[in-house]
Amino acid sequence: MTVKKVFAVIGLGRFGGSIVRTLAQEGMEVLAIDADEDRVNEFAKIASHAIVGDTTDENVLKSIGISNFDHVIVAIGENIQASILTTLMLKELGVEHVTVKAQNDYHEKVLRKIGADTVVHPERDMGRRIAHNIVSNNILDYLELSEDHSIVEIVASEKMTGKSIFDLDIRARYGLNIVAIKRGTNINVSPQAHDAINAGDILIVVGADTDISRFERKVCGV
Repeated sequence: MTVKKVFAVIGLGRFGGSIVRTLAQEGMEVLAIDADEDRVNEFAKIASHAIVGDTTDENVLKSIGISNFDHVIVAIGENIQASILTTLMLKELGVEHVTVKAQNDYHEKVLRKIGADTVVHPERDMGRRIAHNIVSNNILDYLELSEDHSIVEIVASEKMTGKSIFDLDIRARYGLNIVAIKRGTNINVSPQAHDAINAGDILIVVGADTDISRFERKVCGV
């Protein structure tokens, strides 16, 4: 039997609030924390628990037993100092996994040096996703895996109709892997080399950004 993970979200702004709502919708146990009482009251009926607290105070973190949480998300807004202090204390208190929202690259460097396990740039990353969607009519969604690699959803063009992954020789020519093909409500996970592709199929592709762009231009007609 799988043990359900317990989450805490510190900072209930737009980013932190959306995480709390999503975790709650997924049936997860989540503690919502913010220094603003109005925000805490807003999430009192959404989260499993919601408390007012200053997480830069070590005694506050100890009093709520923060070390017992499997994953803590630090979604503090503009106060970089509070974000750094909170992250530092969470790791010193033994929290297994800490994800932190960074304001900029310098903030990220500091967070990583003090032990943050995952650092995210929601505004920057969403901007990149939107830019990719605007530039290409074929890209439906885009997720950055690293600075140079991504996973994307690409709509198959007419010129791909009836051809298999083997015919297109995608891995050898472009260095890409098709990890799934979606056709209507069906999804083919780990498709075989001779599986045929139809126009309108959604290809979930993993690879280097430069190779993905090359694939779009030559195969998808971008």
